[in-house]
Amino acid sequence: MGGLGDWIHLEADAGAPLFDQLRTQIIAGVRDGRLAPGTRLPTVRDLAGQLGLAVNTVARAYRELEAAGVLETRGRFGTFVARVDPADNAMAAAARAFAEVARAQGLSKDRALRYLDGLLD
Repeated sequence: MGGLGDWIHLEADAGAPLFDQLRTQIIAGVRDGRLAPGTRLPTVRDLAGQLGLAVNTVARAYRELEAAGVLETRGRFGTFVARVDPADNAMAAAARAFAEVARAQGLSKDRALRYLDGLLD
């Protein structure tokens, strides 16, 4: 796997809690392909040791990532990157809701997309 500890870099004085830095870096690893779907992650204890973190810090990051659908725990077999990117489901649902509101307001596709362009710049 190349080890998460090889590319995860946490900064104690960065302003963001360590569990949150870990969580966001794992998400980035999933999105950029460093952590492919189905990849088995180190145990909480192993990753805490690799990164010099408290076990509870890693456990909290894993719990939050599991709740968000980024990771899945398969009992004693371990924790794995989910096979489906949760952003796909979340963005598809948001897009459907956006399209429904735009249609209800009678907006053209171009006019509706201008709202998104302004927000995503």
